[in-house]
Amino acid sequence: MPVRGIRGATTVELNRREAILDATRALLQEMVSANQVATDDLVSAYFTVTGDLNAAFPAEAARQLGWQHVPLLNGCEIPVPGSLKRCIRVLLWWNTDLPAMSIRHIYQGEAVNLRPDLISKPHSDKENTK
Repeated sequence: MPVRGIRGATTVELNRREAILDATRALLQEMVSANQVATDDLVSAYFTVTGDLNAAFPAEAARQLGWQHVPLLNGCEIPVPGSLKRCIRVLLWWNTDLPAMSIRHIYQGEAVNLRPDLISKPHSDKENTK
């Protein structure tokens, strides 16, 4: 079975523990729902935060959702001047037979501006054959 990646990102208004955890849970829930992901099919998850967020590890939100057997890792984004502030990003690795073009990547809050090309609905199989 192929392994695919699902990208997601969100932002928070304040560097507060509950804000980070609430936003991360909402992001993960939408990523899982939009792609019909079973937790048992997750290979791992990698979370990053911008340098202005240090009140919580976003991976804690995944544990709160019951992801007890999914390997999780937190990291810090490269501090590129002018980049989006207060941003949480996640990359889920997922065992699935879906083609890459069918994966729905989720961007919330101010993060919708990061990848507008991925915000729209996935391409249908008919579009993939053209």
